[in-house]
Amino acid sequence: MHTEATPTHCPYCALQCGMSLAGGPGGVEVVERPQFPVNRGALCGKGRTAPAVLSSRVRLTEPLVRSHATGRLEPATWEEAVARVAEGLSRTRGEHGADACGVFGGGGLTNEKAYALGKFARVALGTSQIDYNGRFCMSSAAAAGQRAFGLDRGLPFPLEDIPRTGCVILVGSNLAETMPPALRYLTELKENGGKLIVVDPRRTRTAEQADLHLAPRPGTDLALALGLLHLVVAEGRTDEAFIEERTSGWGEARAGVMAHWPEYVERISGVPVPQLRDAMRMFCDAEAAMVLTARGPEQQSKGTDTVGAWINLCLATGNAGRPLAGYGCLTGQGNGQGGREHGQKADQLPGYRKLTDPAARAHVARVWGVDPDSLPGPGRSAYELLDALGGDIKALLLMGSNPVVSAPRAAHVEERLRSLDFLAVADVVLSETARLADVVLPVTQWAEETGTVTNLEGRVLLRRRALSAPAGVRSDLDVLHGLAAHLGHEKGFPTDPEEVFDELRRASAGGAADYSGISYARLREGNGEGVFWPCPGDEVAGADVGAGADVGAGAAGVVHPGTPRLFLERFATEDGRARFVPVVHRDAGEEPDAGYPVLLTTGRVLAQYQSGAQTRRVDELNSAAPGPFVELHPRLAARLEVGEGEPVSVVSRRGRAVAPARITSAIRADTVFMPFHWPGEGRANSLTNPALDPVSRMPEFKVCAVRLERAQLTKP
Repeated sequence: MHTEATPTHCPYCALQCGMSLAGGPGGVEVVERPQFPVNRGALCGKGRTAPAVLSSRVRLTEPLVRSHATGRLEPATWEEAVARVAEGLSRTRGEHGADACGVFGGGGLTNEKAYALGKFARVALGTSQIDYNGRFCMSSAAAAGQRAFGLDRGLPFPLEDIPRTGCVILVGSNLAETMPPALRYLTELKENGGKLIVVDPRRTRTAEQADLHLAPRPGTDLALALGLLHLVVAEGRTDEAFIEERTSGWGEARAGVMAHWPEYVERISGVPVPQLRDAMRMFCDAEAAMVLTARGPEQQSKGTDTVGAWINLCLATGNAGRPLAGYGCLTGQGNGQGGREHGQKADQLPGYRKLTDPAARAHVARVWGVDPDSLPGPGRSAYELLDALGGDIKALLLMGSNPVVSAPRAAHVEERLRSLDFLAVADVVLSETARLADVVLPVTQWAEETGTVTNLEGRVLLRRRALSAPAGVRSDLDVLHGLAAHLGHEKGFPTDPEEVFDELRRASAGGAADYSGISYARLREGNGEGVFWPCPGDEVAGADVGAGADVGAGAAGVVHPGTPRLFLERFATEDGRARFVPVVHRDAGEEPDAGYPVLLTTGRVLAQYQSGAQTRRVDELNSAAPGPFVELHPRLAARLEVGEGEPVSVVSRRGRAVAPARITSAIRADTVFMPFHWPGEGRANSLTNPALDPVSRMPEFKVCAVRLERAQLTKP
């Protein structure tokens, strides 16, 4: 017999698939929730096996403190551990100033934790040096969305709209492996007569579903988008009425597009002109169409401009701001959307407010009960913060991230972490980064705590506590409360997530990401489908919430319904018009040359997730994906004289990684692919280039120059 199942959500990707947890003779197990609209009961292997990480066999269950005598991490009491962290931060701040203390968060933290972490950094520590690993996820898409629409929400429409449109261009996403339950939306699109175009240098499982697969050379997505728009203009397929009525800046953007004629784009990207023409006609022939991007075009040193070029294609064809059409970003991390809306980013305050805006500072300071002038200004972006460790930044508090594996130029980042005077890590497992810490704090997991997350659609969801945590484990909110108290802030950092969320609602009220009309009671009592932001509350009824949502807050006392679809009447800019942003193609931060003649691109595989800190502890997932590999074309393998499964050394200007060869004609002959889930000698991010996008500060994970050599694998 099972106990009554508790409805909750998967702890992994940004779909936040609905599931329930039930207790039985064998422990906790997952029960499907077919009524939840995002996944309709479907789960991938990671979701099905998520309870395995709850086991005390694989997770942290007591604090660890590095012994001054032995240099090893040894068990300690919570009181000792928290006091040690507070002392390390206080000493650093006293000797070097507040900005010598850094804070690094994660895209998997709940909204409550992300909010509290940002407040802790700016109020309790007084530091500007806070950012999070979501900077590595969709920051380029966020920046492009802000420039064009005045607002960043991953998808401005629900997933359910995708099968009902006429054509989807999917750029740099392998949904079949990264978000398997979402693949059904593309399958249904095709069943309904719609067309699917997939842009990817690899013929992935997703690309195999496409009506047309475009395989550009890595780093040339910008040229490809410009080439398609050039053809739209040349063949008279622009929507002049939409451009005139609802956009601005087309003239300047059009001038840049016309320099990217098809043959020129073919030379840059390797995509044949006939395929360019086919793609343009599929897109323009549809009554409504969408472009969806993911990390492929975004994780580039020109990612913001690249996404901007795809947005320009949507605007020029009238495929924005109307039903079943538009641009959207497929957010990757579990709470990548909500995590950046409420204060973890170096330049943002809760509600997606700008840290440099005096009105925003005044509003949030009033909620926090502090002087606006006491709030520090913007700090460094994620990679720049990590690069400064051991230099300007002497101490770091890190929550829910594993940059030793996930950061670009990872060997350098590991060296920087080792050079710190003091490192504290709060995590559920002893990750590769936690192993370097002076103090490790074991914190609760998704099933052991209540909290909200915001999925890729902007749908705010309530994860409910289903079971008790082990006795030696506390929540991140408890950690921040204890640290703040040691630093002289006895109040202002509650441990109850609902109390934190109620404060978040007040802080977000009137901002772009307005959650003030969403409450725990509403999420508990609703149908379990969540509420889409922006959702103003009564206290801002009738106010301009700046979302272009076309649904005002309504009269006082009327519950706002939330906003599943944005921009249907106006965009979130001052004049309500979407903005074309002129862009032109430019090279990647690092192009192949005689010494490094091959391109490397990185990504994920079905059975592992992000840095693998959790999924690599699940036997079933490890059996399916036991380790790293180098995917290369048969012609490249023949030149190297390497066979299937034989070790290959991949060398960049930053480091070396060694992994078995996986030979396939599904990848371009000038490109190799490595998944980035593993540490050690197969660590793909030992190779990647930290060249930053000038707007989003996104590192260039998706393209760098490498050479290949025959190698030997080191035996464990």
